[in-house]
Amino acid sequence: MSEFNWSKEAEKQWDERSSGWNSMSKEMWESGSRKEIAPFFSKYVTSKGTVCDLGCGDGYGSFKLAELGYIVTGIDVSEEMIHKARGTNEGNTAQFIKGDILHLPFENDSFDAVLAINSLEWTEDPIKVIKEIQRIVKPGGLACIGLLGPTAAPRINSYRRLYNEKVICNTMMPWELDRLAEENSWGKVDSLGVYKRGTDQMPIGSLSAELRQALSFMWVTMLRNNK
Repeated sequence: MSEFNWSKEAEKQWDERSSGWNSMSKEMWESGSRKEIAPFFSKYVTSKGTVCDLGCGDGYGSFKLAELGYIVTGIDVSEEMIHKARGTNEGNTAQFIKGDILHLPFENDSFDAVLAINSLEWTEDPIKVIKEIQRIVKPGGLACIGLLGPTAAPRINSYRRLYNEKVICNTMMPWELDRLAEENSWGKVDSLGVYKRGTDQMPIGSLSAELRQALSFMWVTMLRNNK
């Protein structure tokens, strides 16, 4: 039996998913679960700043940031995703490279900020990625990290680990990211909860932070690099 290679398996799976993902991506960023992320990001990161889009997928998030005036470099493990990202961003200044976010091909302090939406869970060693983000982000710079919340159906991607099978999804709770950040010289600036339809009748704003996170479809956290 050949040794399981997380990075190669991730590349293979995301290459296969690239067309289906691409067909949904625009809707997610324009009117769906990701529509609030770019406005949230722009509240804290100065326009024209340098941004690394970590796990950029088909590049629609990069497109939204480029629209707002950011200088964007996207990186993704999937060659097919990178190909689609370049097509999506034809005509703007965003650039894209294929690579593993565990080993970022950038100099120290290269970026003003990082955007990492639903990418931290899809890496073999999330704490190493957090340290890599800290290395490439300038002191005082920002990282906007989005995790799937407890109500997100895509968590099925990690289910087979319970059968001791190798999977490429590291399920992580929002409060676990908070703890990792606190223990590794990141300061929490703000957070954004994204919720499924049906929760709009619930008094979300009156709940504790833990309960808001527990009900979330996605939890987006803005962190400041205190290295």
